[in-house]
Amino acid sequence: MGHREQLLEGAKRCIVERGYAHTTARHISAASGANLASIGYHFGSKEALLREALIEMTQEWTDLWQITVSTDAADPLESFEKTWIQIVDSFKENRPLLAASFEALTCAEHAPDLREKLSLALASAAAPEGLAKLLGTDVSLDDESARAVGRLYLTLLQGLMAQWLISPDLVSVTDLTDGLRVLLRQPPIHRRGSHPRPVHEALGTASSANNS
Repeated sequence: MGHREQLLEGAKRCIVERGYAHTTARHISAASGANLASIGYHFGSKEALLREALIEMTQEWTDLWQITVSTDAADPLESFEKTWIQIVDSFKENRPLLAASFEALTCAEHAPDLREKLSLALASAAAPEGLAKLLGTDVSLDDESARAVGRLYLTLLQGLMAQWLISPDLVSVTDLTDGLRVLLRQPPIHRRGSHPRPVHEALGTASSANNS
């Protein structure tokens, strides 16, 4: 492993252990075993190194999701729920990265180059070949439709991450799915304090109520 790779691994370790904003060049040097001068030689600055490390960590995190995308065509929202429950479960193993991502967003307010780097990463995630493809979007969708789905998924992901970091109890994919059902004028399947009901039972109950 060359000095560049050592520095990247050391920076990733520091981000996990200390956080993005609290990592110094000396921390990275100690964690990587490389000298301070090598940071400037390979990356130009500590900030550039941290940016690169964070982007790599984000990519590695999505690679480690190992999401088994549900493709139950009979109920797309049930498939949506199963997939996003797996994503939220992955937060537990990646809390330092989630926290570092939001730290980086804050730092970007006063660092145009970091803001540009994060903007490119977000655009990539929202692109048709990004989250939409990763999460099993119908391959028959045209690029514009797939891009719209990617933007939706990116917004959901960031919102769920932020809520989970504050309090995991705030996050309920079941409630999120039922909210979508309500907006689509479908009856919610789940009720707080009760067991989930099959789709056909929920729809049957709603139909009976409307006819009474």
